[in-house]
Amino acid sequence: MTLIKKRVVLHFPGFEPLDGLAHRARYERSARQSAAVWGYSVETGAPEAGSDPLSFEVTTGSAGARETAPAAETGSAGWRTKSRIHMVDHDMFVRRLRGRNTLSRIIAGFRSCAEIMLEGGMRGYFRHAWRFGLFFLFPFLLTALAIALTAEIVFLPYSLGFSAWHVLWSGSLALCFFIFAFLPFSERFHTLHLFADWEMAVALGRMDRADFNDWLEERATAVRKALAEEADEYVISSHSMGSSVAAHVIGILLEREPGIFAGKRVVFATLGSAVLQCALLSSATLLRARVGLIARCPEISWLDVQCLTDSINFYKVPVVAVSGHADAPPAKILLIRVKQMLTSEHYRKIRKDQLRVHRQYVLGPDLKAPFDFTLMTSGPMPASVFASPEQNKLPA
Repeated sequence: MTLIKKRVVLHFPGFEPLDGLAHRARYERSARQSAAVWGYSVETGAPEAGSDPLSFEVTTGSAGARETAPAAETGSAGWRTKSRIHMVDHDMFVRRLRGRNTLSRIIAGFRSCAEIMLEGGMRGYFRHAWRFGLFFLFPFLLTALAIALTAEIVFLPYSLGFSAWHVLWSGSLALCFFIFAFLPFSERFHTLHLFADWEMAVALGRMDRADFNDWLEERATAVRKALAEEADEYVISSHSMGSSVAAHVIGILLEREPGIFAGKRVVFATLGSAVLQCALLSSATLLRARVGLIARCPEISWLDVQCLTDSINFYKVPVVAVSGHADAPPAKILLIRVKQMLTSEHYRKIRKDQLRVHRQYVLGPDLKAPFDFTLMTSGPMPASVFASPEQNKLPA
């Protein structure tokens, strides 16, 4: 197998309040963890000045390889790989959606919930991945319960037979309950953050917001420039909501230039993918069409990484077929287990926090496992080796 000496990576992160610099810092920490576990060297370069999306270089090598050894001199006994990482984050939208006042966020969240139900999204979630359906409902049911309790406190004087004047203290008490009791409690479950997440899901499904649509077109132009760099391999990785963003951006490029990947080795890796979070909406015809374009592109190998203990993904669901392209080549599904990547003590600490478990796809491991994000995006082996869990991830 020919080792990768130079790679271009386009990574589309999930729905988190992190900009490109923060994602780079996370990548550097995860890379150090991975290098310590697997026994290789890694160097994460500084962000390239003025880069958009933010880009940086990662150099990995065998533990015994000299840092100054040219790539041509390194073989399986002393390999060296350079990868240029482009972080195509959507932090501006995360912060915009999260930055409004609490009342606006709650109203917008429930509106998104209603739109998803009306468009058949919830029905699709429970049909294909019932745990994802529960993930969808949870923040709305929790907040609805809190609103009901708040209303009950407001009208408590009436139920006790007191005069209407008593609403002055009951209303104040209800407001204090919601602001100082419920909202801090709900943050344990990232409730309002999830409200914003579903608002963005609707926008990416419907494609009816000019700000989102214009931004996707701009990202496609920026990604096109990154793809012009010569490399042995191109990895387009995405996590969670970022998979829908990636599908739109790569789909736009294929619409503009069907032969854009001719002669290139391309791996499209969706990690804990939430493409169907948006694609199952009845209005998401454009997203589903772009999923089909990616699946049918002969140069692209699609690897869909899924996890049983992650409730925020569509476990064992064939994303291409469910998106309406049963006749297209399916994505290769790689099933992983978070508990295989972490020590038992570490896993026990995080297993009840579903968002933390969901982030593990892009975080560093404690143990050698069939999947490692750093090795897939910066290691010497072609990213396609991760489609086979039994295959070695480093040269023999």
